[in-house]
Amino acid sequence: MEPVCNECAQERREPVTMNARILRVNCCDLLVCDLCGCQEVLVHTDEACCFYPGECVCIQYSGAMTMSLPPQISADCIKRIPCRGCRC
Repeated sequence: MEPVCNECAQERREPVTMNARILRVNCCDLLVCDLCGCQEVLVHTDEACCFYPGECVCIQYSGAMTMSLPPQISADCIKRIPCRGCRC
């Protein structure tokens, strides 16, 4: 499945993906740096304890993102990906 922008996903109700580097791991969330825009995002997930800071991941979510600082999302699926020239 190809990633789609937030606006298009909400119109078609398709999942959105974000590639990110994990900055911090907490009990039920991850603080990540979005590799596309170098923005920190708080990701809510019950699988947070399965990951480590420094890993790169692909996060699938609904497209909904809070306007808080940092923005927050709820992950539907998180998969490890190779870290290739990550800017964060």
